[in-house]
Amino acid sequence: MKKENIAPFFATLKAANPQPVTELQYTSVFELLTAVLLSAQATDVGVNKATRKLFPVANSPQAILDLGLDGLERYIKTIGLFHSKAKHLMQTCQILVEQHSGHVPRTREALEALPGVGRKTANVVLNSAFGEATMAVDTHIFRMGNRTGLAPGKTPLAVELKMLKRIPPEYLVDAHHWLILHGRYVCVARTPRCWECAVSVYCDYKPKTPMPG
Repeated sequence: MKKENIAPFFATLKAANPQPVTELQYTSVFELLTAVLLSAQATDVGVNKATRKLFPVANSPQAILDLGLDGLERYIKTIGLFHSKAKHLMQTCQILVEQHSGHVPRTREALEALPGVGRKTANVVLNSAFGEATMAVDTHIFRMGNRTGLAPGKTPLAVELKMLKRIPPEYLVDAHHWLILHGRYVCVARTPRCWECAVSVYCDYKPKTPMPG
């Protein structure tokens, strides 16, 4: 993607969705951290279905610990990889209680030290909870970075670093949400819906997918 196309690309996405937010449902930083930790290789819809039952019962590190591992698993058993996720969440809650007074830390280093929390999860928390200009590269953003030419790269980290360098500062805080939503609903994996894409004019992808029928 040409440098001069990047600003209008994001201006168009912003005009359509001025205040984008994650589709994960949460009411606190800890609930966000929990939801993102549970969302690996799972859909936001599936995670929300489970946390709508979990959070009214336990929405703090101590409350999760009080549930116990078996109790936690009963709430999240509909989510893929729930055994390992439950184990990681319990370990994370233990660390939050013992080392952070039950609060979610605000630094990347402290977040990534939590079991089950990698760079992508840390970036989501830093961005959505604390308003930092981070880029959490999931499968949608990785695909968008390469397909559009915005930030081609062979690894999620390469795409992330290139996006941080190329996206204008005024769009950076919300860029992660715009790209995920666009990748989820328009620039989909198998057959991108170019015929209804508002930013296709700025995108390097060839050939553009025609309207079916």
